[in-house]
Amino acid sequence: MKKVTAFYLCLVLLAIVTSSAKAQTSDKLPKLLIRLDDIGMNHSVNMAAKKVAETGMPFSVSLQFACPWYQEAVEILKKYPQVSVGVHLTLTSEWKNYRWGPVLGRTAVPSLVDSNGYFPQSTRAFAKSGYKIDEVEKELSAQIERALASGLKISYIDPHMGIALSTPELRALTEKLAHKYKLGISILSSVNYFGETYKEMWGEPIATKKSAFLDYLNTKLDADRPNLMVLHVATPSPEMDVLVDMNSNMMNSKEGKPLTSLHRQTELAALLSPEFKSMIGKKFQLINYQQLLATKDISVLKTADK
Repeated sequence: MKKVTAFYLCLVLLAIVTSSAKAQTSDKLPKLLIRLDDIGMNHSVNMAAKKVAETGMPFSVSLQFACPWYQEAVEILKKYPQVSVGVHLTLTSEWKNYRWGPVLGRTAVPSLVDSNGYFPQSTRAFAKSGYKIDEVEKELSAQIERALASGLKISYIDPHMGIALSTPELRALTEKLAHKYKLGISILSSVNYFGETYKEMWGEPIATKKSAFLDYLNTKLDADRPNLMVLHVATPSPEMDVLVDMNSNMMNSKEGKPLTSLHRQTELAALLSPEFKSMIGKKFQLINYQQLLATKDISVLKTADK
């Protein structure tokens, strides 16, 4: 009896040692933040986020609370607590024949809309629109407050198409809003607030997107800093497949055929691939923004270039 007890005690001790060794190994791995942008944009994007959430992996989503499908996204995300949620601050509406406007309505913030009452279709159009900074503040505040009222735990804000951080005045406003609502700021460039490296797959050609994604994760992650990878994902659908990007020709063929849906399907497939799954816990440790910000002082918002 004593021999059996001793045997099982050894097994327990071995399990504890093995678990401790795995934890130490995991702590030494590069930390990877996956952020999915434009959630709430439409049903196809929401379904892609749902597929990723169903894997159980921790990741972050930047949700467009000004978009028509945000309520479906909220409903989905409430079921997946391992997903950290941010507000994708939206001041543009970049698709042909699929548009959205301000949460506050066109009459409340007239400098932010075109003649049809929608946000401008490109970063250039926004820059030339004569927007008023006080109206930008009112609208972005409304988007954040809609997010906070949704019942989701909101961890950060970040700029759709980079606009909310694109000028010193807009950046100062974004920092003001982060302080006001006690949220972190995620980025859309190498300029960062919490030490993140930055990489996105958006502009990578469809044919090489998956291999470039896996190669970056396999060889280029920084072990001393959190590594942010921004992805845009969607499932195929008739509506998604015909979306023409009015902001960048990179998302359309030379003949004008829309390629956005294929780009996003390819990024989703790469994220759900066996190759990516096999890297988790071996090449990197997955974390989300809520986990990252738990170790940071979010009251100090200083960018790397200040």
